[in-house]
Amino acid sequence: MKEARRVIASRKDTFAVARYLLLIAGVAITLFPLLWMAATSFKLPQNLYDLSLFPSPASWGSYSYIFDKAPFGTWISNTAIAAVATTASVLVFDTAVGYVLAQFSFPGRKLIFLFIISTLMVPTEMLIIPWYLLATKLALTDTFAGLLLPGLLTAFGIFLMRQFMESLPSELLDAARVDGLNEWSIFARIALPLMKPALATLAILSFISNWNQFIWPFIVLQTENRYTLPVGMVYFSSELKDNNGWIQIMAGATVSVIPLIAIFTIFQKKIIQGIALSGMK
Repeated sequence: MKEARRVIASRKDTFAVARYLLLIAGVAITLFPLLWMAATSFKLPQNLYDLSLFPSPASWGSYSYIFDKAPFGTWISNTAIAAVATTASVLVFDTAVGYVLAQFSFPGRKLIFLFIISTLMVPTEMLIIPWYLLATKLALTDTFAGLLLPGLLTAFGIFLMRQFMESLPSELLDAARVDGLNEWSIFARIALPLMKPALATLAILSFISNWNQFIWPFIVLQTENRYTLPVGMVYFSSELKDNNGWIQIMAGATVSVIPLIAIFTIFQKKIIQGIALSGMK
């Protein structure tokens, strides 16, 4: 009996080691391109194609170059403003719509929700023309308002909030109604505090999505000082002709991903918790 237990324990240890080795290999494969990108940004031109992750000698010249030759600071500021504004709008409107669809009974509720979800199947490329025509008629092209227009309300955010709110105990909300609270007070004082994991998840995913947004900003913005970082990177890289350009492109790409890595590192527990809770039902 003891021998059998020893064999079972040994097999479990073997599987655990194999599992961790696979995870380590997956992490290495995932991180290598990012580390190589960051390392390349510090290389000298003659070491461009060296796969070393620790360039020697290292140079900060590519970073000073990109900030001297292009308005990277302005592009970063524009991207941050757009991402923060859109995220704030999504948190307000998507949460309110999700609360109504989850906690109120009215004719056509399921049909409305089905219609909202069906828009997720429409490719973004098919929406570009209607968005642009609308922005043109409203004189919003090459403006921050036009840049923010398509992302102020999202079907994914409504879906996430609605699914999470349906898991809230209805007895708690009914008790608040019996105590005389109106719906706005119930929403703000009871529902929202219980939704912190989902709100954190939506905020982070929305910020990351808008930080990386390219197609719509590329179409709606025409002035260099209004470009977002992804659009600016495209125009900047198109002007670099020699091998040094790759080093400077890697420097710009490294600058663009640092905020995303920092956000994910700080809030990764909230992301995992929010996704788990919202999908529990």
